[in-house]
Amino acid sequence: MSGGVNRTSLQLFRDCLRLVKHIAPGESAKGVALRAMVKTEFRKNKDEEDEGKIEVQKSAAVRALANYMLYESGTKDAKLGKAMKRYHDTSINSAIKAKEEGLNANKNRVADDGAGDK
Repeated sequence: MSGGVNRTSLQLFRDCLRLVKHIAPGESAKGVALRAMVKTEFRKNKDEEDEGKIEVQKSAAVRALANYMLYESGTKDAKLGKAMKRYHDTSINSAIKAKEEGLNANKNRVADDGAGDK
């Protein structure tokens, strides 16, 4: 594995199940659903043989674990939490603005196309 994730699929599977145990201890509905989701995803990809696809899937699992750890840190550290909220708000506003600009561009294109028909 050159430049990829250095955890085996089994190690990542166990890490994901440990995270579920941390998020939803016991037999709560949330815990049961999360465990089922993790098991389903790993089972769905168990026969994958393409090394590139395996690396992508492993990277996604590691990213999910890291994102949760960052999220948890943000809930405990006020300064980090504020920075994460600011980033989130900026990202949402940028996405809304981009969507509005795209809609306006489509409206202008439709108006231009309609003007040429007359």
